[in-house]
Amino acid sequence: MRRAVATAVVLAAAVAVPLTPVSSSAASPYKGANTAAVQDDFNGDGYRDLAIGAPDAANGGVEAAGSVVVLYGSASTVGATRRTVITQATTGIPGDPEEYDGFGTTVTSADLDRDGYADLIVGAPDEGVSGKSSRGTVTVVWGGPSGLKGGANIAPPTGFGDGRTYCRYGMSLATGDVDGDGVPDAAIGSDCEGATYRGPFTRAGKGTYDDRGSDFGATRGVVMGDVDGDGKAEQFWLPGPTDGDLRGPVYVITEQEGRVELPYADGHAGAIGDINGDGYGDLVTGISTDDSMSGGPAGWAHRGGEIQVLYGSAQGITAGQKPKVYQQDTAGVPGAAENGDMFGQSLSIGDVNKDGYADVLVGAPGEGVGTHKTAGTAVLLRGSAAGLTTAKAAGYTQDTAGVPGTVETGDQFGAAVHLADLNKDGKAETVVGAPTENSDGCVWVARGSASGPVLKGSANICGKSTGITVHGVKGYFGAALGSPHVEL
Repeated sequence: MRRAVATAVVLAAAVAVPLTPVSSSAASPYKGANTAAVQDDFNGDGYRDLAIGAPDAANGGVEAAGSVVVLYGSASTVGATRRTVITQATTGIPGDPEEYDGFGTTVTSADLDRDGYADLIVGAPDEGVSGKSSRGTVTVVWGGPSGLKGGANIAPPTGFGDGRTYCRYGMSLATGDVDGDGVPDAAIGSDCEGATYRGPFTRAGKGTYDDRGSDFGATRGVVMGDVDGDGKAEQFWLPGPTDGDLRGPVYVITEQEGRVELPYADGHAGAIGDINGDGYGDLVTGISTDDSMSGGPAGWAHRGGEIQVLYGSAQGITAGQKPKVYQQDTAGVPGAAENGDMFGQSLSIGDVNKDGYADVLVGAPGEGVGTHKTAGTAVLLRGSAAGLTTAKAAGYTQDTAGVPGTVETGDQFGAAVHLADLNKDGKAETVVGAPTENSDGCVWVARGSASGPVLKGSANICGKSTGITVHGVKGYFGAALGSPHVEL
């Protein structure tokens, strides 16, 4: 089984939970791809919602079938009571829960059918298809005035992975408007090849297939976002480690230039946001595997892992740019670089204090805390007019005053991280997954403020409280959030 973590982790349990009734008003007609109003507002009440993957959750007696829990945003942010749980046993969701499918390994969202409600997109890269192990599936669950209901598979293109079995379709997901028509498009990574679909999508899950990305082979990461201010999202494909580049090559595909390699850039997963407030998206990539973890040749990330930043401009991100690199040996970054910290395993971009500069949250689930190995940490680096800075940087663990819970060996706090404004105050909440905490897994949620995340009164929401049940194995709730993580 797969897991992008240092310790072996298996299994959880979830049951289908009815949608908790929530009051909502219909969203206005769709006006643009991935706007804050509809990007992850599944019920149209004006508040962004939080999707949490529990890919090792059981369904009844079926171990590791997987599930996704959605917590609905509100003026008081999210909690365990206003929720729904989606599995492959949920009415209207295609497929059947089977052992080790991993439904919920990756999650993202966009209004694919342009009805004004965000739709949930779920990857199950370990699902077997037509007798082929780990072929993988991607499912879209449709948003609406009463929340998420019904779904369809986004099928891979004809000839996808011919002759291959372990393609793991859905191991990375991204959405964005690549042609500027106001309709979100979707890109899907796998161990075989990438696939892009132009929207709008029908309720049968069909978009228009575009072969961009299909010639990369394995595509561990895919990122979409506007880095040149033209209203069109560029696509960045991150194949992952190759024989000649263990740190992972980075390619950009634009409407004007086609495919361009960025020779100075590296990364296995990435995200885009405006860190320096100049109106252009900036690309942040993460490489969490260092030489101590590889079991093979040297040449991976800096000891303990790293992130890289490339800044957008009117010319976009060009081949001649050299990234700014941050790791735990960088002055001002909390912690110290140690073998297997996995700094950069997860990352997210958002403005936690409403100063107009996007901040970057980085997960390092392999970080030891005191004598507790792989307890994990999350590090917040601040955006500024000069770009990403270590000024006012902060690190959070379950040993940090005000963070609920107790630091324990193997919790993997930081395996997934997410920044999103869930209470509509203009300041992003900080969300950190600890998928191997206790038997079910938990997420930590802290409100944003002018000074950053508010630790006092922050919440630890665990899988059991959201409807997940656990038998004899771990739950892995919090392994995936709406921001990217490195999926091995």
